[in-house]
Amino acid sequence: MMTELGSCVLRARGLCMDYGRGEARVRAVDEVTLEVACGESVAIVGPSGCGKSSLLYLLGGLERPTAGTLWLAGEQLDHMPEARLARVRRHATGFVFQAFHLVDELTALENIELPVLLAGGSPSAASRRAHELLEQVGLSDRARHLPSELSGGQRQRVAIARALANKPAVVLADEPTGNLDSAAAADVMRLFDQLHVDGQTLVIVTHDRQIAATADRLASMRDGAFVEETRPAEGAARTLSAMTGLRR
Repeated sequence: MMTELGSCVLRARGLCMDYGRGEARVRAVDEVTLEVACGESVAIVGPSGCGKSSLLYLLGGLERPTAGTLWLAGEQLDHMPEARLARVRRHATGFVFQAFHLVDELTALENIELPVLLAGGSPSAASRRAHELLEQVGLSDRARHLPSELSGGQRQRVAIARALANKPAVVLADEPTGNLDSAAAADVMRLFDQLHVDGQTLVIVTHDRQIAATADRLASMRDGAFVEETRPAEGAARTLSAMTGLRR
């Protein structure tokens, strides 16, 4: 589905991503076009190896596309110099990974402070923001705990708080419940649902159909390309090619 120009946070046109060269070349992302509106939640689903995570890394500027154009929060990323790209990523995106990727030597509070400090915030501003986010994710009493002293669900909630530290234009999550038991996954699902209600723009790669069902749009991916779109709230499935020409 296409969005109005002024409300678009993410805009990708014809994104491709290749691994390898020559006969060993593999196309992980194949001519993907996508627009995500401010405050929208989009879930991307599909079989393992279909290119979901590769697409997410492209959308967040962690990988460079082989072809195509990408706009994030008004900035064109695909040919941006690396130093400037790092600054845009730091301010405009928040990443949540399946494996948490917390810094083991830092407390929960310090892990959340880190992005604010790296973005140039003062220690006092970083501390205030981290305490605010720990309260938001229900972990104020775990501020001084190391990741090794937290459960998997608690570590993921810290990771979500860290992703929100710089008030990003979009949060990108890669299988955020993939390493969690059902109870912890339910807590994380409720947190993402509340973020959506609060107006945070979300793009979530997931195998969890319960998370996907809460999204505004559910985009199914196969062989590196979008093949179908569902609006869970409406229960209406549409092919992306028929509706928006997303694969050209």
